[in-house]
Amino acid sequence: MSKIRTVQQHILDEERLYPGATGDFTALLTSLIVAAKIISREVNKAGLVKILGETDNVNVHGEIVMKLDEFAQHTICLAMGHSGHLCVMASEESENIIPIPDGSKRGNYVLMFDPLDGSSNIDVNASIGTIFSIHRKITNARDGSLEDCLQKGSRQAAAGYFIYGSSTVMVYTTGHGVHGFTLDPSLGEFLLSHENITTPARGKIYSINEGNVSQWDPGTRRYIDYLKENCKDHGHPYSLRYIGSLVADFHRNLLKGGIFLYPGPKGKLRLLYEAAPLAMVVEQAGGAASTGTERILDVQPTSLHQKVPLIIGSRDDVAEYNQFYVDATASAAD
Repeated sequence: MSKIRTVQQHILDEERLYPGATGDFTALLTSLIVAAKIISREVNKAGLVKILGETDNVNVHGEIVMKLDEFAQHTICLAMGHSGHLCVMASEESENIIPIPDGSKRGNYVLMFDPLDGSSNIDVNASIGTIFSIHRKITNARDGSLEDCLQKGSRQAAAGYFIYGSSTVMVYTTGHGVHGFTLDPSLGEFLLSHENITTPARGKIYSINEGNVSQWDPGTRRYIDYLKENCKDHGHPYSLRYIGSLVADFHRNLLKGGIFLYPGPKGKLRLLYEAAPLAMVVEQAGGAASTGTERILDVQPTSLHQKVPLIIGSRDDVAEYNQFYVDATASAAD
């Protein structure tokens, strides 16, 4: 029988890797975990308490805000804004940076988050999730600023996600591998369930919205045709698996191997709240993430809601897509 380890025990073990650690980072993650437990509870009882459905509000992207979106946003802001460990926050649901409330202690970390990824799937009971990214403060002012938020993904101190499905799972990395924890509702604790996650170098699954085929670039079209019909190099065609919830599609492919694609030219997914944190997770698990031409973690953000193409998953699959994309771009230029 394997030993039982909670996420708090695991985070404390990680903290010991840094002799000068103050405990602030551990406390920050602990506060975020509490927020996720509250969101998980509401997600699981959503159909019973009639909080499903749309509000009358529209977010910065012109999308209808779901009621659980609002709840998740409010819960995270309330739990983290008064924690004393952050200098500023930013969310996919907020147009501008989110300052720390007056009267609250300021810390040295920055939190970027997507409060409820895949919220269009709420009413059909598909898996949804919360994605988070943590940076260290780089400016000298008491309050964090836009500059603190607009940092490359390669500078993240930690990243991860919570997925609310048949069970609630937390996956995170601090740059020392990737670990997964499953919430035991009877204990109210996240228990280690996936230690040292390593994604296969090549998978058998591709995840893409084929309804957008008319908008794909030639490289993406050729690559998908290759996976479906001409994938003789690997001995098998790939299978399409697409939920339409990024965190759910990513989580499956992380564990089983495969590739998720939301190609350009500009992409739809947000760099700071979706692409960069998941890129850190996948790279720490041995995978890769690119725009087709550039490593996601090397992309310099220029705005809070910047969108990028996202090709993410098994290392060899991403490299193969990149080659298709580059070759097609070169052919078009000739």
